[in-house]
Amino acid sequence: MVRNGSPIRFLRTIQPLLGLAVVVFSPLVVVAQDTTFRMDVKLVNLFVNVTDKTGAIVGGLTKDDFQVMEDGRPQKIAVFERQSELPLNLTLAIDTSGSTFKDLALEQNASKHFIHALLRQQDQMSLIEFATDVRQLVPFTNKLAQLDRGLGSLRVGDATALYDAIYLGSEGLAKKEGRKVLVLVSDGGDTAKSTSYADALEQALRCEVMIYSIIDVPIEASAGRDIGGEHALITLAEQTGGKSFYAGEGGLDKAFERVSEDLRTQYLLAYYPHNQEPGRNFHRVQITVPRATSDSFNIRYKAGYYADSPASARPKQVE
Repeated sequence: MVRNGSPIRFLRTIQPLLGLAVVVFSPLVVVAQDTTFRMDVKLVNLFVNVTDKTGAIVGGLTKDDFQVMEDGRPQKIAVFERQSELPLNLTLAIDTSGSTFKDLALEQNASKHFIHALLRQQDQMSLIEFATDVRQLVPFTNKLAQLDRGLGSLRVGDATALYDAIYLGSEGLAKKEGRKVLVLVSDGGDTAKSTSYADALEQALRCEVMIYSIIDVPIEASAGRDIGGEHALITLAEQTGGKSFYAGEGGLDKAFERVSEDLRTQYLLAYYPHNQEPGRNFHRVQITVPRATSDSFNIRYKAGYYADSPASARPKQVE
């Protein structure tokens, strides 16, 4: 290489090429002067509830007790908290269709007790009602008086736009930071038919919303009762990491109390996805406590998360 010139001349010749190599292979790719491209790795938050065989809350677990898998691949827990003090953003969605009319006063009173017992200074809550349409009564606030006035303005409608309420309620929560919770009070029957169950569930998962279903059955002992709507409310809660309760088991006050207790006894596990399986837009997660037998604990968390952009289809806006 030195036969046709000095070593210095050779280095000057390749210096631009070396500079180009640095640009191409550097983790931060620089092109067209000041333009930069960065790869953002999303932190996946998992809110987890653990109970034992008797249903008692298990609150003494540590980070090392848990194992997180994504699509069957182990992940490293980057953030761990017990009984999370993260701000709580909650939307209370009340079914005011004709089928729940008889319990409207009970729903108002129980909701008021729930709000006053749960809401802290750092929390935010909104209130929506759904019947034929979805109507926002109170935007996000921590002012109890506003929420009380909103509960006093509930009005009865005809149809039940349950899945519209889930879709639009989740959309409103998506803009918030911290824990995002949608509490539904309904008998579960969707008669509006403008949003599907699948679209409502997908929206809740995309917006990282936990659904808590309080199932208010009109005639609980009815032999001909359609339980399809109830099953939908139960499954929505299970898939998003929330929980379902029947209002008949101790009344609405007791159901709201159990929701509040559940929210106050959560673990937060978060991780940066590693070694992802390519080509997937929905990533399934699995959380276990390896030291315990499979039937020792009941572990609740969301089924997974979407990594791609949301679909464009959407129901009408909240009134």
